[in-house]
Amino acid sequence: MRRKRVLPPAELILCIAALAGTAPAIASPRPVPAPTPAAPLRILLTNDDGYNAPGIRKAFERLTAAGHDVTIVAPLTNQSGTGTKMLSAPTITVRHPEPKVWAVDGTPGDSVAFGLSEVFEGRAPDLVVSGTNFGPNVAGLATHSGTVGGAVAALESGVPAIALSTGGVAAPDPVATVNAMAPTVDFAVKLIDRLRVRAKSGPLLPKGVGLNVNHPVVGADGKGTAAGVAATFQDPQTILAPDFTDSGDGTWKVGVTVDLRPPAKGGDVEAVSANRIAVSPMNANWNTGPADQAVTSALIAGLRP
Repeated sequence: MRRKRVLPPAELILCIAALAGTAPAIASPRPVPAPTPAAPLRILLTNDDGYNAPGIRKAFERLTAAGHDVTIVAPLTNQSGTGTKMLSAPTITVRHPEPKVWAVDGTPGDSVAFGLSEVFEGRAPDLVVSGTNFGPNVAGLATHSGTVGGAVAALESGVPAIALSTGGVAAPDPVATVNAMAPTVDFAVKLIDRLRVRAKSGPLLPKGVGLNVNHPVVGADGKGTAAGVAATFQDPQTILAPDFTDSGDGTWKVGVTVDLRPPAKGGDVEAVSANRIAVSPMNANWNTGPADQAVTSALIAGLRP
């Protein structure tokens, strides 16, 4: 179940390469005028760690300082691991504790749905940013991530979205991870600036395509600079394996063990493990592509009800 099957468009690859400092040089016979500054964006900011978590507050601070009009619409409590769950209760509690902040007693998907329907009623935001999340959302972790789920809810409604996470594949150090949220959001600001300059008056991203961005924790204190930026895909491994222990009374203790295998070449795990920022395109459905469609057609050929 790999959501991120969409290959990055050529312009997206160039965008990421330029951010990594590897864009091809283009000879110019005369000075090129500086591009006209793109207009600030209206951004719905959500997450799965809760509306008052350090990652979303850092993102709000940096994106606002960059000139964007940012509104937090995020879960009231920690909703990590809720994936794409949404609209599963007949009522929902919503608080408005301060200007530009809405706290929804539900999942990231619920938060985005409420934000698009009510907070941004009549005029959708230019972009939904989900995060930055505490810990990585690479490989199988992304499939079950509430952070990614919030971005998927936006894509389903036709709004461009970026899922943003901070962490390596090892067990996170809380202090270093929180410190690494600053360079994570700094990169997000650069990425958003690049997208809006390239988009001009058009869409920020191709229709139905979002970005899953994973920033590593670099250095013992987390304040180091990433080694580069890579256009990646979601590594097919799960990373975590479930572990159940029989308590003998009809209940089972639930745990997980780390099952990290060699990373797929070009995947998000490989990039983050090498201290590079992984940028993976994703879409909001489970389609696997024309090749698998053809295989399925051959499989069911001749079958009758």
